[in-house]
Amino acid sequence: MTKTILPGERTGKVLIPASKSQAHRAVILAALGNHDVEITCKGISDDIVATAACMNSAGANIEISGNCIHVKPVGEQRSSIFECGESGSTLRFLLPVFGALGVEGEFIPHGRLIDRPLSPLDELLRSHGMSIQKTETTIKVSGRLAPGEYEIPGDVSSQYITGLLLALPLLEGNSTLRVTGDLQSKGYVAMTEELLRRSGIEYAHVGDTYHIKGSQKPDMGDSFTVEGDYSNAAFYLCMGALSEEGVTVVGLNPDSSQGDKAAILVLKEMGADIATSGNSVTVKKGSLHGVTIDASQIPDLIPTLSVVASVCEGETHIINAERLRIKESDRIASTCSLINNLGGNAKELPDGIVIIGVKNLTGGTVDSCNDHRIAMSAAVAACASTSKVTILDSMCVRKSYPGFWEDFATLEIKS
Repeated sequence: MTKTILPGERTGKVLIPASKSQAHRAVILAALGNHDVEITCKGISDDIVATAACMNSAGANIEISGNCIHVKPVGEQRSSIFECGESGSTLRFLLPVFGALGVEGEFIPHGRLIDRPLSPLDELLRSHGMSIQKTETTIKVSGRLAPGEYEIPGDVSSQYITGLLLALPLLEGNSTLRVTGDLQSKGYVAMTEELLRRSGIEYAHVGDTYHIKGSQKPDMGDSFTVEGDYSNAAFYLCMGALSEEGVTVVGLNPDSSQGDKAAILVLKEMGADIATSGNSVTVKKGSLHGVTIDASQIPDLIPTLSVVASVCEGETHIINAERLRIKESDRIASTCSLINNLGGNAKELPDGIVIIGVKNLTGGTVDSCNDHRIAMSAAVAACASTSKVTILDSMCVRKSYPGFWEDFATLEIKS
C-alpha cells in the first residue's frame, strides 16, 4: 500500500504501544512455565504473533484477543512447522529454546530473515547437541542441548545472548555462558536479565560469565503488563524535535531498562527541548545541531535520528553502524536513500553515515524497502518537508507497530 503524507510540523499527544522486545520475552517465559498467564500488551505486532505461533507449534496454547495474550504453557509438540515471519527475535530466541526442549521441525523465515546471519550461534548450538540445517528457504532443527560451558562473542547480536539465557535454565544440569568482547545492544540483555529475575530464574552474573542453575522453570505470575515501547516512541519524540509546539508521548516507564530510551539523551544532545513528567515525555524543537551518534547500542534508532540530523545545523556522523546492513533492509543504504530522495544530504560509509544538514527537506517518494523503521522514519521526514512525502509499501509497519498510521493521524499539522 502506498501512503502519501502531508508536509508540516506535528503536535499533539500519543499513547505509545507496548514494547515488542519485552513482549517477546514475556510470552516465551510464560509459555515455559507451569501455569496460565494473562499478558496485557497494547498493540500486538506481527512479530509477537510469530513468536506465539512458534510456541504453539512447540506445544503451548497461546490465544490473542485484542490487547490480551492468554498463555497456557508448553505441553506436547503439535507441529513441526515454525512460522517465524520476518522476526529475527523469534528465530534467534527460539533456536536455543527449542534445543533445550528437544523440539524438532523447520523454521520458515520470510523476507530477508533467511539471509540474516546465525553464526556463531548455530555453531555453538551444534557443538552442544543440536542439529541445525539451513537451506535456501528453511532452517531444520532437531536434537537436544546438553548443559555445560557456552561461550559466544557479544559484538554480533545481543539476541544470541538472550536466546541462550532463556534456554540454559531449562537444561537438566548447570551451565555457564561466557560473553567475550564488547557487548552490543546492552539494554536488550539487561531487559532479559530483568525478566529472568522477575520469573524467579536463578543465575549469577560475574564479570563476563553467567552461572546458570539447571532444571528451572520460569514463573511469570498470573498476569503481566508489557511496558510502553521506547523504540516506537522514538518516532514521535523525533517528530517533537521538529515541532515548535512539540509532541508528547504517554505510557513510558521512566525506569525502563530498554536501551532505546537513549533516544531522549541523543535528541537532547542535538539541541531538542525535552521535559519528562511521570510516564510522559514531551519534546519540542530547539536549536538543533549535528552530533556524533554511536549506533552500536541503539541500531534501531538510527533511521529516525538520521532524519532529524538531516535538518540540523552542521554535520552528523553515525558510527559503528555496520550491523544496520543486516536488518530488514540494508539500513545504511535505505536510510541514506530516504534522506537523499527527500532533498537531504546523506553519504553512505561502509560502517556509518555522514549527514550534512539542510534547512528543510523538499518531499518526494520513499521506498520503505519493506522495512517498518524506514516507513515510520519517512513519516518523521514529512514533518520537516515542504511538500508531500509518498511512502511505498507503507503497511510494513505491522511488523512492529500495526496502529502507527492511526496514531500518526491523530497529530495536528501546523503549517
